[in-house]
Amino acid sequence: MSRRILGKYDGLKYGWLKDTKKFLLLLLVVFLLFRLVIGFSFVKGNSMEPTLYDGEIVLYLRISPQYQKGDVVSVRIPDGEYYVKRIIAAEGDTIDLRDGSVYVNDELLNEPYIEGETLPQDGTVRYPFTVGEDQIFVMGDNRETSMDSRSFGVVGTRQIKGRILFHAGKFYIRQV
Repeated sequence: MSRRILGKYDGLKYGWLKDTKKFLLLLLVVFLLFRLVIGFSFVKGNSMEPTLYDGEIVLYLRISPQYQKGDVVSVRIPDGEYYVKRIIAAEGDTIDLRDGSVYVNDELLNEPYIEGETLPQDGTVRYPFTVGEDQIFVMGDNRETSMDSRSFGVVGTRQIKGRILFHAGKFYIRQV
């Protein structure tokens, strides 16, 4: 009888050990997934309204082979802070601000997602401005309150943490 009790105890001990191994493997997979493939960021302020709101959590995809104009990205700005902004112009594009609107390569940019007029800000950018190699020009969707490339200049493509994939129950699927 005591052998039967010890046998049950041994089975429980090994079952617990197997569960622990599975749990540790799961933790490793989740860690690698968030370290290498996806990440999350918090939206700070109202510069991306009406698309994103203050305090929202966004998931971004770290491994995006190529970023395109119109993508919403998490990006490190020159002073080291991380912002969520929209790519307006990429390498080789010429951007100009006229009459409260944005022109890229002399074409009016269709921006149904913005709030307010797009006016120049005090900063280093003079218009028309041509975006250099491996750089992007980013802006917030709430143009009247956003601190963006109009004030701090272009951002290097290496400073993009990732393309926003998901927020508040909505997926962003790139239109091709």
